[in-house]
Amino acid sequence: MLEQLGALADTPWIYVIVGLSVLLDVFLPVLPSGVLVITAATAAAGSAAGAVGEAAPGHAGFADMFALVMCAATASVLGDMVAYRLAWRGGDRFDRAIARSRRLTAAQAKLGEALLRGGGPLVVLARFAPAGRSVVSLGAGAMHRRVAEFLPWSALAGLTWAAYSVSLGYFGGQWLGASWLSTAVSVLALFLAGSGAVFLMRRPEEPETPAP
Repeated sequence: MLEQLGALADTPWIYVIVGLSVLLDVFLPVLPSGVLVITAATAAAGSAAGAVGEAAPGHAGFADMFALVMCAATASVLGDMVAYRLAWRGGDRFDRAIARSRRLTAAQAKLGEALLRGGGPLVVLARFAPAGRSVVSLGAGAMHRRVAEFLPWSALAGLTWAAYSVSLGYFGGQWLGASWLSTAVSVLALFLAGSGAVFLMRRPEEPETPAP
């Protein structure tokens, strides 16, 4: 796949593929959108370096990486808002579907409590957790949270996730070359970030200290 993406790195198709993958994985969390973003960044970094030589790969690489970040972040926000709107309009059906799963019910309850407390950072944290984006976007819509409460955090989450994923692919390609090894190391770093996000989301909250 690295070779195919390398061939597409200098064409608009790379952004179409990445954008569709990121947009759709809110509904199909099994889609490896993070892996695809990293692989595309690694391939683009290698393509830029090969095109301009060793003298000054930075300028071409920066332009490619910036475009890839903006593509992935924009697709992330669009996917979030589509899921949010669908859940908003079909809240009852969504609640019945959620009620069939204990894990999703618990996740939705925790999300509701966090958003009620103004816990917008949970939206950013959940973007790195497996299926966390789906639960957050659908849950916010089903609970009829205001757009002004959800959209800014969705944008920050998408931009943070996209910048982190693209940076992993780019620097992995710079240090280890545009190879399967650099891609594997970068993907491992993304999975570790996801595991850390899951741990923080599951960590029990500290009890409030009663006022004297």
